[in-house]
Amino acid sequence: MSDLDRLAERLGIEPFYHDIWGNRRETSDATKRALSAAMGYPAGSGEELAASLHAVEDRAWRRMLPPVLVIDEGAPLSLALAVPAGLEDAELTWTLTEEGGLAHRASLRVGNLPLAEQRVLDGVAYERRMVSTRLPPTLPLGYHRLSVVIRPQGMDGTLEGGTVLIVAPQRCLTVEDVVPGGRTWGIGLQLYALKSGDDWGIGDFDDLGRFAETAAGLGAGLVGLNPLHALFPADPNHIGPYSPSSRTFLNILYIDVERVPELAATPQAQALIASEEFRQRLAAARATELVDYPAVSALKMPVLEALHATFRALGESDARREAFETFRREMGEPLRRHAVFEALHEHFYRRDPSQWMWRSWPPAFQIPDSPEVQAFTAEQAERVEFFEYLQWEADRQLGTAAERGRLAGLPIGFYRDLAVAAHPGGAAAWGESDILVQGANVGAPPDQFNMKGQNWGLAPLSPVGLRESAYGSFIAMLRANMRHAGALRIDHVMALQHLFWIPADGSDGAYVEYPFEDLLRIIALESRRNRCIVIGEDLGTVPEGFRPALERAGILSYRVLYFERSADGGFKAPEEYPAGAMVTVTTHDLATFKGFWTNRDLDWRARLDLYPDEAARNKDVWDRGVDRWWMLQALEREGLRPVRYPNNEGSQPFSRELMEAVHRYLARSPGRIAMVQIEDAVGEVEQPNLPGTVDQHPNWRRRLGVPVEAMADDERVRRLAEAVRGERP
Repeated sequence: MSDLDRLAERLGIEPFYHDIWGNRRETSDATKRALSAAMGYPAGSGEELAASLHAVEDRAWRRMLPPVLVIDEGAPLSLALAVPAGLEDAELTWTLTEEGGLAHRASLRVGNLPLAEQRVLDGVAYERRMVSTRLPPTLPLGYHRLSVVIRPQGMDGTLEGGTVLIVAPQRCLTVEDVVPGGRTWGIGLQLYALKSGDDWGIGDFDDLGRFAETAAGLGAGLVGLNPLHALFPADPNHIGPYSPSSRTFLNILYIDVERVPELAATPQAQALIASEEFRQRLAAARATELVDYPAVSALKMPVLEALHATFRALGESDARREAFETFRREMGEPLRRHAVFEALHEHFYRRDPSQWMWRSWPPAFQIPDSPEVQAFTAEQAERVEFFEYLQWEADRQLGTAAERGRLAGLPIGFYRDLAVAAHPGGAAAWGESDILVQGANVGAPPDQFNMKGQNWGLAPLSPVGLRESAYGSFIAMLRANMRHAGALRIDHVMALQHLFWIPADGSDGAYVEYPFEDLLRIIALESRRNRCIVIGEDLGTVPEGFRPALERAGILSYRVLYFERSADGGFKAPEEYPAGAMVTVTTHDLATFKGFWTNRDLDWRARLDLYPDEAARNKDVWDRGVDRWWMLQALEREGLRPVRYPNNEGSQPFSRELMEAVHRYLARSPGRIAMVQIEDAVGEVEQPNLPGTVDQHPNWRRRLGVPVEAMADDERVRRLAEAVRGERP
């Protein structure tokens, strides 16, 4: 094995992968060098390669303990201790401090520990000795600290080391733990798409609370949401929920301004809202069929600024001020850093839009802890607090919406959606440059839908940085997205095992491994702690053995009717779906059922010239006709084919009866959760997002035709709910 191959192996860069056609794709040397450099280990020259390999291979010897250990509850603790040779007579004391503060200690001689391995580094002999012991039987699940102190005889001073010890359950919280009978159903929606009589041009958290009450009244067990991640307030044109600035904080445009308590005490804000010019702009934003994000931002931000000014005048003993300070303490330094980024991004972007990416800022401002950033934070303290205030109010309103759903009878509540990665120009990449990689993007290898592969333009997490930080940012992200939620959907869940990285230099992409078992255990721990079910979006190329591993961890699979086919190409029977799954007819990236039946998605692709030639277009049209035939066959087998469809030709027009029959079909599956998309419930033909497009199609902007106040009494919504509820009461 060459030195470059050894370095790539140590960093988790996979030497090859098999594409969707079964072809073996070797990872080139150029790709290995580019991805190694992206992780902070340059290998462009022989000298760089030797230094990087030396650093990677020696790191585990030069520190006593690894930065983190993740073990199963009740498992024996076995770890390797790296120490200089010649300490056989030294006394070793280990202290295990539980998360709650209780400490356990023991002492022994280093020489009594089994010798496992020896090595000489730069002329110094090291040895690895094994410490094997069973944890105290009362050690709880959680995050603990293991410290080791060695006192060599006849020498002054001590040698010290430590590690974070994470004790985790083997399985996540399950639907059976929450819902009697272990089966339920829900309604999925894009929050921005909700429309109401008092919205400001976009669905907000108050609309969400009303929708949660409606869903509970229809008998649903949960409401599914698009990612609520923070975007870029300074640039409301950046609207993609799966390309966030940070996955830990919220999109503040979802705040319902009229539900912010400070409004009642802010006459200037009331006057602004009541002004004729403002009312006209508000009416225009409210009347649009597509969300006009810049218009929404222009309405909300000035009012929110006025409300923050009122908030700043509150006394320290005011209940709102106390609640804000509690939130600040709870969110800690990550909140502060996020707010500083928001203020900096606003400052530089308004001065020069070409400085949208923080990498284009003056060098001193690219470092979060620089003196210049600290000086800016002090000078702009009010603006930084404003962005903290917005996060707090967004969190409060989301919590209120969740409570409304719970009180109305939703047993699970909201399921939130965790995007696969963050934008490289955002707050997370700026604040955690040692965790988020800048020299590569997340994407996907070529497949039958994208012959050239996909580059999603997102910054991957560094597997090295994750371990070095004891998974701290990953844990914080999970907690943030399980907040006010009863379930969490993890987008592209295969990223827990490996993720396709595309080097910024244009080299071919390759898969990079992640500490899969560690991440699964941490997810299970946070799932139990936050009483949050976990769903893994496992569509696409799934590694061998991956789905069984998710099943063992209690993570639900994600099964879409359109893709679940038998060997002959027909649709799988309901009983063929796994019990450990969330099932759905369609998703935000696919045609609504009406769009599927009427070829609306294919028409869009033809209109936007997304087909390489007419033959490809004709093949899709033919295949869709075959799919309709297969679907009617499947419905007939289940006794669900509507009477108005006398045969299975598939040329019949769309009907509500067909929509209900298809959802009944899927609801019969043993899958723990069956989801109905709100677009299907209200009869929309257009899908929220058309993959492969950016501006050509109105992605992430479509508003629903039925206001939230009318949904409970909408006959189409009620009938579809009755159809699903009839199969899983």
